Amino acid sequence: MVTFSCDTVNLPQANTIISTAASLAATAVLIGTLATDFIPEQVQSFFSTRTKRISKSLSSQLTVVIDELNGLTPNHMFEASNGYLGTKVSPSTRRIKANKNVKDSHISLCIDVAEEIVDCFDGVKLTWVLKSCSNVTNNEGSSKKKRGNGSSGLEKLEMRSYELRFNKKHKDMVITRYLRHVLQEAKKIKQSSKEIKLHTVDYNGTDYWSCVNLDHPATFDKIAMDPDVKRDLIEDLERFISRREYYRRVGKAWKRGYLLYGPPGTGKSSLVAAMANYLKFDVYDLDLKEVMCNSDLRRLLIGAASKSILVIEDIDCSVELQNRDASEDGAKAVDDDKVTLSALLNFIDGLWSTCGDERIIVFTTNHKDRLDPALLRPGRMDVQIHMSYCTFSGFKLLAANYLEINDHPLFKEIGELFDKAQATPAEVAGELMKSNDPAAALQGLASFLKDRI
Repeated sequence: MVTFSCDTVNLPQANTIISTAASLAATAVLIGTLATDFIPEQVQSFFSTRTKRISKSLSSQLTVVIDELNGLTPNHMFEASNGYLGTKVSPSTRRIKANKNVKDSHISLCIDVAEEIVDCFDGVKLTWVLKSCSNVTNNEGSSKKKRGNGSSGLEKLEMRSYELRFNKKHKDMVITRYLRHVLQEAKKIKQSSKEIKLHTVDYNGTDYWSCVNLDHPATFDKIAMDPDVKRDLIEDLERFISRREYYRRVGKAWKRGYLLYGPPGTGKSSLVAAMANYLKFDVYDLDLKEVMCNSDLRRLLIGAASKSILVIEDIDCSVELQNRDASEDGAKAVDDDKVTLSALLNFIDGLWSTCGDERIIVFTTNHKDRLDPALLRPGRMDVQIHMSYCTFSGFKLLAANYLEINDHPLFKEIGELFDKAQATPAEVAGELMKSNDPAAALQGLASFLKDRI
């Protein structure tokens, strides 16, 4: 049997331990002071540098620095990191920044300087820290003015950068996969919070466009159109935006052309707004009557961004397009002072149509038969959608939206009237808006349809 007794161990007294520690500390301070006083500064610097190098060589950590600027241009990787890390804020984060543009409705978050964000990717821990430093530069453009005011002409600029720290054995994974993941996620975040803009022609702007927020509430759920046509359109849009590599492989510009035709009031403009809200694409409203010449048309095309819907409404009557085969002998040249059909066709599927990716071009018309056949061929109008008069199924959708009802005793009578009378979705909606009482509104619609028979 083995036993242990505290009596067999002689433990030093507490006073002795404290006294010894104090003596060691005093000795270390004395040695440091003597080293500073008697060892040359060059020798001290040499040993300090070597010590740091040895420490770094033994460290398992690798740091990737992502500067805010690449020379004088913004670093896209820094911008993407800002957006990505804004979604990684945790309860332990102490300081964050909130940003909001005047025309935007959402608030974006990003971390403050010296804050630390820990992320995990494929089981690997990655630490982000935002750093900031001030660089003194010579502001040549205003140096004379500043010196006249008693200033030295020097300016302090804040330079920010992210430091991404991780174990060096994961270097290849971080460079090839994680940073690409950050870029992709930042793109999704930016797109989901994007404020959709409506751009109109403005010759006072730098690119001939001015914009406002597009707050149109139209969605596919609220559009009164044939359900099968609506489903096919949504599937076509989703297929289009997912085929970047396909378009590159087949050698075609990444764009899609749609023709919306039908009587006035059938929802062509609302359908464009629903497409924009669904895809989060900006809308460029191109009124050809405001375009002075072909060169302006090209400049407008270049100024339109990718991921956008370019809309030319009432194409059959918006402008008097010149014939492509106009005689050249003795005829006055119109290419420079008027928009021609040739320029418009080149605008749709020629070389100028490649100035941007992921673009949708929508033409609308009340009279499809008036369009030049050259506009209707595949590759220019890829999808043609007939916006027809309101059907009974379309009426039920409008009744659910405007009156918040899915059934009513008057539905049967109204359904029979739709088989005999024609009314546009806009006309039906107008009748349903005349009363908050469903019975009164439906009775008014029934009377309206009877007058159409």
